[in-house]
This record gives sequence, C-alpha cells and structure tokens, in this order.
Amino acid sequence: MRDPQVRFTETIEQSKATDRIRGFHIVIAASGMRDAGRIRHHLKEWLWREAATILFVGFQARGTLGRILLDGARHVRLMGEKVRVKARIHSVDVYSGHADGPQRAAWIAERRPISGSICLTYGEEHAIDGFADRLKKPDAGLLVIEPALDGVFVLPGGAPRQISSVVRSAAESADRLDWNNELSGLILDIDEQMSQAADQRSRKQVVRQLRKTLTAA
Repeated sequence: MRDPQVRFTETIEQSKATDRIRGFHIVIAASGMRDAGRIRHHLKEWLWREAATILFVGFQARGTLGRILLDGARHVRLMGEKVRVKARIHSVDVYSGHADGPQRAAWIAERRPISGSICLTYGEEHAIDGFADRLKKPDAGLLVIEPALDGVFVLPGGAPRQISSVVRSAAESADRLDWNNELSGLILDIDEQMSQAADQRSRKQVVRQLRKTLTAA
C-alpha cells in the first residue's frame, strides 16, 4: 500500500474531480453545516452510496442540512434534485473551533463593566438560556438579549432597541420538515417500488394501488 497523500484542490473543477477517484479515500470539505459550498456537490455524489460514510466534526444547528442528516433524514434535496440517503452518517463533535461556555464567559468578564448589552444569537435555545443566566449571575443588571426569529432591532445609540416583534413563522418550525419533504420522500419511495417491481404487470399494480388510495382520501 502506498503512503497516504494529502492533495489540496484550489478550483471548483479540481474539487469536483475528486468524485472520480476510485478506491478508499477521504474528502475533507469545509462548510461545517452543509448549507453552502463545494461540500454539497460531494454530498450529492456520495449520499446515495451505501459504501460511503459522512462524518461530521462540529456542531450542526437546527434547520441546517447537516442537522437534518444527523437527525436521520432518509432523503434530502440538493441543487434541485432529490437524493436518497444510504450512506452511513456519523458525528465526532470534538473538533469545533468555537470557544466553549466558560471561555466565552471569561472573555466577557474581562470586559466588565459592560455599559451596553449582549446579544446571544447562536446556539440551541436551552444553551442560550443557560448562558444568559451565567452572564447575569455576577451582574443582575446586565442586559442580555436573546433575539427571536423575525425580530428586528436598531443597534446604534446605546442599548439595542427592538422595533418589530411580528413573527411570520414560529421559531420551532424553522427546523421542522414540512409537506414538501414528505412529498419528496413519497416520490422516492414510489420510484424505488417501481424499480423493484418484477415486470410491467407488477408496476401497473403499484400504480392502481396508489390511485385507489388517492381516491379513498
């Protein structure tokens, strides 16, 4: 076996060319939560392969493609196409470059007294609530703001001032799969059933069963 080599890809074309590599190899791609970047091309190429493993090495926020995959989605949409998830999905949440709670609290403590306010905008809801309590414990008068989805604030001129609290969609629905996801899954399931059908007669039977179900509904 040859010694392992690390090769850097500097262009989009070089990155896409890694999909043509055969045999065991590891592709390391940035874009921690899989919502943008070249990683989406790699996922489109490998998610449907049972021999592939997708390994997450950082936090995945609710509503992101990474979190949806970690939560066990059987199918996703990538660049307008439905992709069935057959690859193994694993996570090693120890390589994040973000500071942890005590480090952030220590950083803020070094800057006391704080005349303005602190806005907490990144993290799970329970984690943000806990961190806000930690910050206010030594300073009950500290203004800690936890902006919600659709909140609008004016930042200049002292403490942030909220000018809109009209909520267009509930925060808990931001990461929830809707009927579009259910429809995509159904279409993929139908395609799989049709491909597994033994002959044309079996495929027609599947279609008739679907029509019967739709008529009953």
